[in-house]
Amino acid sequence: MEAKAHLKYLRISPRKVSILCDIIRGKDAKTACVYLMQTPKAASEPMLKLLKSAIANAENNNGMDVDKLVVTTAVANPGPILKRGRATARGRYSRILKRTTHITIGVSEKA
Repeated sequence: MEAKAHLKYLRISPRKVSILCDIIRGKDAKTACVYLMQTPKAASEPMLKLLKSAIANAENNNGMDVDKLVVTTAVANPGPILKRGRATARGRYSRILKRTTHITIGVSEKA
């Protein structure tokens, strides 16, 4: 059984978030929390909050033991892109893409 937590429309690029997903995938839950607390990335704070939510879901909804939890899935998918623009020299227009991310973290017990 796997307990999941989702975060949608995070205003950080999926490329930056997927680095943290790769770091915590496969680690036990407490070690993953420590990694996220010590990593100086902008996405580490929302990812830590999401991981704690997944751990709480596993404990309360599925009755799993917190000490045996392992991060099985950590995925950062692209969300909708906000298109903005700015004026540049000679009346030109340059487009700015503000990317969003949908994150899913799943935890399950060690076998």
